[in-house]
Amino acid sequence: MYAAIDGYDPAAHKADEADLTLMDRWVLSRLNSLVKAVDEGLSEYKITESARAIQAFVDELSNWYVRLSKSRFWGKEWTGDKKAAYQTLYTVLTTLAKVAAPFIPFMTESMYRNLVAGVVEGAPESVHLCDFPACDESRIDKTLEAEMDEVAQAVQLGRAARSTANIKVRQALSTLYVKGAALSDACAALIRDELNVEDVQFIEDARAFTSYQIKPQMRTLGPKYGKLLGRIGAYLKDVDGNAFVDALEADGVVRFDIDGAPVELTRDDCLIAPAQKPGFVAESDGGMTVVIDTNLTPALIEKGFVREVISKLQTMRKEAGFDVVDRVTVTYKTTDTLKKAVAGNLDAIASAVLATEISEADAPADAYAKEWNINGEKALLSVRKN
Repeated sequence: MYAAIDGYDPAAHKADEADLTLMDRWVLSRLNSLVKAVDEGLSEYKITESARAIQAFVDELSNWYVRLSKSRFWGKEWTGDKKAAYQTLYTVLTTLAKVAAPFIPFMTESMYRNLVAGVVEGAPESVHLCDFPACDESRIDKTLEAEMDEVAQAVQLGRAARSTANIKVRQALSTLYVKGAALSDACAALIRDELNVEDVQFIEDARAFTSYQIKPQMRTLGPKYGKLLGRIGAYLKDVDGNAFVDALEADGVVRFDIDGAPVELTRDDCLIAPAQKPGFVAESDGGMTVVIDTNLTPALIEKGFVREVISKLQTMRKEAGFDVVDRVTVTYKTTDTLKKAVAGNLDAIASAVLATEISEADAPADAYAKEWNINGEKALLSVRKN
């Protein structure tokens, strides 16, 4: 859609190698890994495995690369970054059409005719007259692919933590802590943007944010300690969960006294469950733990309001049938709290929704207006195409 608006020409708009971003280099690496895997797979008649590899790549392309690169297509000028984004996506789609042609012949033919035939001088008229792509080994960076897998895992766990805390992604948070990965600044920036956090910190120990809830196992402790069972439960309720579990893992048993009576507990005597410390929510999977700081400052709350307003205005643009490049005028009527957030972030909102003017006023008669409840604050917003 944006390429058609911009009149993108793959022959004329060439990007410099230096303009390729981390995401560009990653998707080109994954593309060439796919070409190699499918070529080898088909040579060994591994049809199902090859098809699944294509499907996995398409999911990553759509839900990761394209989604994270959308803003790169918005700019007015033909910057190096914009050329790199178009050229990378064009390369991926045209190569993917050839790779997938044996599996989905009609869809890939349609893709090829849209993207290549009649566009690139001298190109074969059909995807099925093209050679199967050759893998460019120089593009494959397995280290980068592994790092991006860790980025995706951290984002997935971060979203799960937000869901557990019942905090939407549009609400900014201060810090995300990641245990089990040590990534570059560029990868950390991707995580920050995806999870809407101010800072990402890689840590070696997450125990400052997590603990364990320890309860007595009645089935084993009842016969051994009888009347002491209630006192043991009270002791375990107040114990340091991290220290208790560390002792169990180190010695296999934890010893203490109840009114002078010795007590020995093994793992079979305890019911152990992860517990969250107040103000933090953690999620773990496959050796990685992600912790979000759920404490909200006034500044973070304001950023959440701004994100919500932008989202609502973008929704209204679509509902009103505006084109993606249409400039609009925006009005708002709302509470003092939300009014302050909007007034303090006019430039950011205007840039995101392509507004030439944002004012506190009644909705014009010819504007598309709608009432919203934005994080508990009522608002009447309107958009009108210029």
